[in-house]
Amino acid sequence: MSIRRTIAAGTAAIISVGALTACGAYDDAQDGAIDENAPIRIGTTDSQKEAWQVFEDKAKEEGIELDIVDFSDYNTPNDALDQGQLDVNLFQHLKFLAAYNAGSDADLTPVGSTEVIPLALFWKDHDSLDGIEGQSVAIPNDSTNQGRAINVLKQAGLVELKGESLLDPAPSDIDTAASKVSVTPVDAAQSSAVYGEGKPAIINNSFLERAGIDPNSSIYADDPSKPEAEPYINVFVTKAANKDDERIAKLVEIWHSDEVQAANDRDSKGTSVSVDRPADELQEILDRLVEDQKNADNK
Repeated sequence: MSIRRTIAAGTAAIISVGALTACGAYDDAQDGAIDENAPIRIGTTDSQKEAWQVFEDKAKEEGIELDIVDFSDYNTPNDALDQGQLDVNLFQHLKFLAAYNAGSDADLTPVGSTEVIPLALFWKDHDSLDGIEGQSVAIPNDSTNQGRAINVLKQAGLVELKGESLLDPAPSDIDTAASKVSVTPVDAAQSSAVYGEGKPAIINNSFLERAGIDPNSSIYADDPSKPEAEPYINVFVTKAANKDDERIAKLVEIWHSDEVQAANDRDSKGTSVSVDRPADELQEILDRLVEDQKNADNK
């Protein structure tokens, strides 16, 4: 299995890595259109997963060559796409994309959905919520996951909020007197270390794998089938000018093939939930989230 890979490890790499700027997908095209004769440059943070290997092989069978650009962080793939150094990326959910577009005044556009990955609570050597009262739970402190983590604890009956139906609550929105646990915001990458110390923690799937934690060992997870999960639908994203590109549409179709889905199920150990929503619905959700983000930023 031959896999083309370009590694970009940080913000500086967006500008300095020659492979990103040497590819011809934008160099000779007008108005940022994707050159149909060049490989599609797709950015991700997960290229090491089996699903991506199967995805690339299936794309090649359909006559689409991929140049997969792997990033070690979540901040640079959107910059690379916005700057024209990628054609499409696949690493983020709609809420993360909304925060980027609102903050950067960008027009990055969802063109297909992939899955919702439940966010879950883990507690080493425990298989239930029994005994968790009085504990401090580590939650990711980034703007796109902190509110979701607090809502996970709310769904589990562990915290009460001062207001109802808050999509993006902050620790200050928790009614501490009425709650069974407290929260300690930490960098998402440190949540697995907190877990290793024997403390309960909400951990993103990416860090579970790196720490060798079985995602099925969670003691509670949110429900991807509920409307509250819509902001966390993972999506293929491109620039608005390329949202109707036929090859990108084909990539979305390939992702939902039986072979890729089976590999993705193995990667997630059965925890990810496939989502196949049309692009116009994804855009409607994104528009709503961007508006909410801008309103929150203006308060």
